[in-house]
Amino acid sequence: MTLEILTPEQKVFSGDVYGVVLPGIGGSFEVLDKHAPMVSALKDGKLKILKDKTQTAGYTIKSGFVEVLNNKTIVLVEGAEEA
Repeated sequence: MTLEILTPEQKVFSGDVYGVVLPGIGGSFEVLDKHAPMVSALKDGKLKILKDKTQTAGYTIKSGFVEVLNNKTIVLVEGAEEA
């Protein structure tokens, strides 16, 4: 699936990934390839990118939203720093 992480200032990440773990308001959740469409609010916390089944990358994010549609995940947050 395609993942984009966007802040008001810049595009932080864009690329094809296996999945992503996000800090939702009600707890963390995972979005994998071909996930059902959804929109969810995010809180401050750790975002983990699953580049494949063994490699990961992490970001510390500020609150925002995520949209999953047509195998593309767009994360819109107030701020993001590589962890």
